[in-house]
Amino acid sequence: MNSIKFAAIDIGSNAVRLLIMSVSPDDPTETYSKLLLIRFPLRLGQESFVSGKIHEEKAKQLIRLMKAFKHLIKAYDVTEYRACATSAMRDAKNSKDIAKETMKETGLKIEIIDGQEESSIIYESHFADKLNKELNYIFVDVGGGSTEISLIANGELIQSKSYNIGTVRLLNDKVKDEEYDKLHADLAELKEQYVINDIIGSGGNIIKLNALAEVRKDRKLSVTALETLNETLKQFTVDELIEKYKLKPDRADVITHAANIYIDVAKCVGAKHLIVPKVGLIDGIIHTLFVDWKEKEALKSKKKKKSKDKEDKKEKGEEVEVIEVEEVITKDVII
Repeated sequence: MNSIKFAAIDIGSNAVRLLIMSVSPDDPTETYSKLLLIRFPLRLGQESFVSGKIHEEKAKQLIRLMKAFKHLIKAYDVTEYRACATSAMRDAKNSKDIAKETMKETGLKIEIIDGQEESSIIYESHFADKLNKELNYIFVDVGGGSTEISLIANGELIQSKSYNIGTVRLLNDKVKDEEYDKLHADLAELKEQYVINDIIGSGGNIIKLNALAEVRKDRKLSVTALETLNETLKQFTVDELIEKYKLKPDRADVITHAANIYIDVAKCVGAKHLIVPKVGLIDGIIHTLFVDWKEKEALKSKKKKKSKDKEDKKEKGEEVEVIEVEEVITKDVII
């Protein structure tokens, strides 16, 4: 069988991403090949977190972007797709209207998922398969609007929680003290119950921070090294960060906010290092699409085989079980 193509769309608070990957069902290793990755800095959270809604022009921009994605999905002959919107769309009062209009204009369905599902989908990227099953980890995904925290113990996802602490929220001073209080209380409780060995960092910012720290492949990023790098970055203006470190504008103005969150979580649970796999929501979406596709194909194959077996029996003159349904008519009886 030829390779099957899947598309994932992540409508985040800072950027919107499209990932198209292919996988061969006949390949026992189920190796995924990246065909296309597009990142567009739409920054929906800039409006959603400040005014509580996404304004008309930004909504139109999202729809135009989704139209472009629709053409690319068609051009790549994608079998299945899924588009998930996270924190900015969760907070926007008019998000359902925008999703409805997007469906009308493009034919693409947008699912507005909660933080719990977001964490679960990211976990489905199978990054945990390479972890030591005897150790405990805190998975931290820092986005523009929220931070997802998950506990992984003995190779299993134990729990996930979402907090409205994100880089775009921090940039606009829209994070409430109560969110930090809740985060710190939950982390303190986890520290009492588990010995946390490492933090697993997910998101574009930690991937960039890991690269800036020049961490070699398969090596860990120490919290001390991240703190030193963060203090260095804070010495520069946004324009200087763009020039000196070749950062994109929408990365340069939030990268130290992201570093602060990772450092905060690590210190709360006593972790000394971060593991930075290059995975995120779109990777998890691709994996879940492939799993769902395999289940559907297995069901089709089972039905096809059952039908063929019946035909074979008929050809051989064997008796085929027939279930007759007798019609029962119930009448009202007046006593």
